[in-house]
Amino acid sequence: MYVEVLLELKNKKTDQTYTYEVPKELEKEMTIGKRVEIPFNKRTLEGFVVAFNQNPPKEYTIQKINKILDEEVVLNEELLKLAFFIKESCLSSLSNAISVMLPSALKASIKTNVNKKYQTLLKIEKMGLNQVKTKSQQEIIEYIRSTTKPLKKEANLISSSSVKTLLKNGIISEYEEEIYRLDEITVLKDTKKKLNEEQQLVFDTLKENLNTNKKFLLHGITGSGKTEIYMQIIEEVLKRKQTGLILVPEISLTPQFIRNFKARFDHIAVLHSGLSDGEKYDEWRKIVRNEVNIVIGARSAIFAPLNNLGMIIIDEEHSDSYKQENSPRYNAIDIAEWRSDYHNIPLLLGSATPTLEKMARASKNLYQLLKLNHRVNKGPLPHCEIVDMASEIKKGNFYFSETLKTEIEAAISRSEQIILLLNRRGFSTTITCGNCGFTYKCPHCDITLTYHKTSNALRCHYCGYKTLKKEVCPNCKETLDFYGVGTEKIEELLHKEFDNVRVLRMDTDTTRRKNSYDGMIEAFKNQEYDILLGTQMVSKGHDFSLVSVVGILNADTTLNLPDFRSGERTFDLLYQASGRAGRKDTLGTVVLQTFNKDNFILKCVSEQDYDKFYYYEMNIRKKLKYPPYYFLVSLKITSKSYEEASKESINAANFLRNNLNSTTIILGPTTANIFKVNNIYRFNIIIKYRFDEKLKPTLKELDKLFILNNKVNLEIDFNPLNI
Repeated sequence: MYVEVLLELKNKKTDQTYTYEVPKELEKEMTIGKRVEIPFNKRTLEGFVVAFNQNPPKEYTIQKINKILDEEVVLNEELLKLAFFIKESCLSSLSNAISVMLPSALKASIKTNVNKKYQTLLKIEKMGLNQVKTKSQQEIIEYIRSTTKPLKKEANLISSSSVKTLLKNGIISEYEEEIYRLDEITVLKDTKKKLNEEQQLVFDTLKENLNTNKKFLLHGITGSGKTEIYMQIIEEVLKRKQTGLILVPEISLTPQFIRNFKARFDHIAVLHSGLSDGEKYDEWRKIVRNEVNIVIGARSAIFAPLNNLGMIIIDEEHSDSYKQENSPRYNAIDIAEWRSDYHNIPLLLGSATPTLEKMARASKNLYQLLKLNHRVNKGPLPHCEIVDMASEIKKGNFYFSETLKTEIEAAISRSEQIILLLNRRGFSTTITCGNCGFTYKCPHCDITLTYHKTSNALRCHYCGYKTLKKEVCPNCKETLDFYGVGTEKIEELLHKEFDNVRVLRMDTDTTRRKNSYDGMIEAFKNQEYDILLGTQMVSKGHDFSLVSVVGILNADTTLNLPDFRSGERTFDLLYQASGRAGRKDTLGTVVLQTFNKDNFILKCVSEQDYDKFYYYEMNIRKKLKYPPYYFLVSLKITSKSYEEASKESINAANFLRNNLNSTTIILGPTTANIFKVNNIYRFNIIIKYRFDEKLKPTLKELDKLFILNNKVNLEIDFNPLNI
């Protein structure tokens, strides 16, 4: 018997299968999808069996497999087919496509070593009970008899010496039992809520299509009850003995979602990047063993190997986090569509601000559009006021306008809560010398360093470089000036501005510790803080009943970025943030601070009018030939050598112009927005196209040419989110 083995090597030159012979004693255990240990170029490596080979090559001696590493199949038939789909659609290596699906413990790497976790338990043996002598020994026996739960050998309530004696005399025995590492979230059970007329119509439509591969786009305003629909349609799926998969965009939203679902359902697995390798391994095995019927997680959860999958739900579908930025550059929504077709099951995408691409597909009936136009509590959307910060600064209000200060004070006096959004972490974004012009910049990247006051450190948010801030300019020894403002500085200013205010700051710096998201959200929900200050992670998905005021400190942060999606991202962020106000019985107020008070997108936000924004932005996209009217491909040429990167980017652009259709638009090469990251120079080429049958073959050929170049790297990204 011969098999084809794929090695998990990052080098594209080795992205192929290798033929190996299966020893006779291993033939019965051999199955496609298992990992094997094999000899390879004087090394011992691991690989995946991806096919049997009935006609092995005869021109060389075929080596034998050393051993089979798995009892159960790691890559089932669906995941293997999906890997080939990713390879073709993303032009990635097959080994990268397989690697991205699996937890570290199951990747074909000899360095990975994640063990199962066990606990030692005690049980009574029938023989020798009359030998129990001491009171402590009797208490142990009585405890084991009286409880339905097994007694842990290491339990604090028992005497270790008494346990040793009982074990020695054969009165009790010990045994090992595997346990899972992820702590269970304990919640109070809840019953399903009665759906209103709008929700019921959406639910009935979904229920009628549970045995189809239809794609649905649920456009529901903030607070309209999308989560309740998710739970009730999943309940229908479970009644049919099928399983459900739900994706959320942020790790911070996962605990909240789990709590909602745990209140209704048991047997839930969780998958996201915040788990340890051991926890991911355990959750994956729960799924493979059919111990769960619901999986909730972030982007990588789309690969969960659920059997008998009945429905996929992707919440906040507009989020950029569903797209992976490194190879393979897949979008979880594309994978969800593939799995929807594979299983012949519905896919539901939900958002208060659907992407223009998805809404355009709905307008062409490629997706069925479902709408929720009213909040569940029948309350109005929050009142939104745009404040001109140019006039406020003249009054001396540099960070908090008079309107915002008044609203914050009023909310605190009513024992209500406030959310403040500033999409920029740190204390100050730039430190410059006003005398000689010196500015702290990253020595490895083309970007200024951000100052973090708590650690007195300057950090690069791209490569992680860190240095301590000097008290004076290192060039001319004059005093340094601080420009720009981040969440850390705003936190300090809030304590100065408002007496005894309790501020909770949530950004990447304060949420590095494991489970910190969940703890912060619960603390704010329990009214331990008055103000939740944060970056975009506070803007979406959260449901706080006492939040009556949302303040957006600088609405222009993302508005003027050099990206065609900057308008859409600004609308999404501000609309979602606004939706956190007035979700229950409190009347919501939103204060939008800006230097562009007449900007049309900001007016759309203040009016809570998605449709007006949609038609405005679509008109611009059409004129400029951007998605959804044209498809995009981004090519990034990178190298440690500026000259090599520049030369090869010109060669690549010429190659594309000589081989693609004349209707296809090729822009560049140009330097990337961040020209240098971690000492790597970066050039961009953008391809705009509608239909070009030559595109994939040409890009594959170009990719092969760059594989042979050891000095320059090519990254191909279909439908990029950032260009």
